[in-house]
Amino acid sequence: MNDAPLLALDGVSKIYRRGLFDRTPAFRLDVDCRFEAPGIIGIMGPNGAGKTTLFEMIAGSNVPTEGRVMVAGRDMQRVRYSERDRLAIHYHQSYQVRRFSRTKPAFLMEPAGSAYPVVHLFDEPQFNTQDGYIGFMLDFFRRLRAERRLVFICLHPTAPLHLELLREICERFVFVSDGRTTEFANFANVVADPEVRQYLGMLAP
Repeated sequence: MNDAPLLALDGVSKIYRRGLFDRTPAFRLDVDCRFEAPGIIGIMGPNGAGKTTLFEMIAGSNVPTEGRVMVAGRDMQRVRYSERDRLAIHYHQSYQVRRFSRTKPAFLMEPAGSAYPVVHLFDEPQFNTQDGYIGFMLDFFRRLRAERRLVFICLHPTAPLHLELLREICERFVFVSDGRTTEFANFANVVADPEVRQYLGMLAP
């Protein structure tokens, strides 16, 4: 490890075009943010806003159209495919690790320089309400943070329980909407934002 931020998205954009001959953007996500220290970050936003695309770019499985994703000082698109999950690992729903296609020979790429993921991305995790499973997962997230990891928890709240989990475990928040991201310092700030409240609807406290 080094003194670089745990995660830096420097002028990152992802643009999907309408087609091979129609180059009009059908979707664009712009992100420019840095996470210097360990923490547990809550991610929220409407379906289709780009939350999973954001996680895929951080984990190196989706190539940014513009900008660089740096994890512990390493450009994820230059790290060997087989070692990218030693820097950032993306768990989708039932903790299945996301995979990616390989487009460049490994010998042209760099080693990860890490033996254990620095960034953990939990994409719509399923919280079983029985047998103490929620407590087990919250303890797991806290243990990762204590080990100086950066943990992202993406939830699309559909019940008050989801908001309570985010309130209890997350220190900061990122709201993804309309192709952009907005950072919030705490739970009170994020749920006070008019756009977030509209998104939450009846769940807004």
